[in-house]
Amino acid sequence: MPSLAAVSKIDFPYKVSQQTIKDFARDVFASSFPDIRRMLPVFDNTEICTRNLCKPLNYYMQTHSFEEQNREFIQLALEYSVKAIEMCISSADISGDEITDLICISTTGLATPSLDALIINKMRLDPHINRMSVFGLGCGGGTSGFAKACTLAKANPEAVVLLVAVELCSLTFLRHDFSKSNFIGSSLFADGVAACLLMGDRCEKGSDSRVRFMAAGSKLYYDSLDIMGWDFTDTGFKVLFSPGIPALIAGNVREDVSSFLAKQGLALSAIRNFIFHPGGKKVLGAYEEALAAGGDFLQTSRQVMKEYGNMSSCTVLYVLERFLHGYEKGYGLMMSMGPGFSSEMVLLEMN
Repeated sequence: MPSLAAVSKIDFPYKVSQQTIKDFARDVFASSFPDIRRMLPVFDNTEICTRNLCKPLNYYMQTHSFEEQNREFIQLALEYSVKAIEMCISSADISGDEITDLICISTTGLATPSLDALIINKMRLDPHINRMSVFGLGCGGGTSGFAKACTLAKANPEAVVLLVAVELCSLTFLRHDFSKSNFIGSSLFADGVAACLLMGDRCEKGSDSRVRFMAAGSKLYYDSLDIMGWDFTDTGFKVLFSPGIPALIAGNVREDVSSFLAKQGLALSAIRNFIFHPGGKKVLGAYEEALAAGGDFLQTSRQVMKEYGNMSSCTVLYVLERFLHGYEKGYGLMMSMGPGFSSEMVLLEMN
């Protein structure tokens, strides 16, 4: 089975405290929300302490056109993707020339030629790399992308698959959008870039890996298309998400997880490492309520959210990176949920 050789992540130079962003939101939204003082505690209730941002905070006080924001996205996404890749291949002790496949995941900016093409050109990687650019999976993209990378590595035992997830959520902030969704989004979302290397069975560099891919599963819930996503407007990406997300998770996740594991001959009790995307405090609470796995089984997810915020697809890979510094031997379950509304799962063997 494919093995995980390395994971890297980016800590942006403009990490900001949640209290500072709360003060920023008060200044931005005060004129449009007469009850702003009643709404501001939402920042305190997220359990987020710091947020990973790709630009200094004063950048967001200014009005930017969609063209300007997207230009920033392309420039910064390329710059930090290259940094994450360089860290990842160094950690795996391989050269860029050995990469056979490249998958790029993002939902927060547009680029044509796509980001994978920009990366190959910038880094002078093998021009014959099999490449895939995936847009629109949102928070589910990290786990889904990981599954796709493992599928490629399973199909070709000699594959060296590079997965890159880039989400610059802050660059979608609409300065003059005074909707409640934009206000709530400003309390949660942050920026992240992560890279992973997956190796086929015949790759020597992956032969001593302690983390191996076992299976993947995906489910889309009918008639839930309006739960989460973007409304594409003249000014940019307008965030849409429903307060019903935690209830949807709580009502479905146990059955979804149990069914997925049963296909592998496992029960929920077999999982030792829960590598979950922390969509927010209420989302984590919904997972805990539904799965009741005992102890603080989402501690690592909660800690990543506390230190970085919700970085959409990248977040679960930040959680995975932290697990690699210490985990319990046994099975690991990666899980993310995102627009669709959908769930994505990956089963890992961690020895």
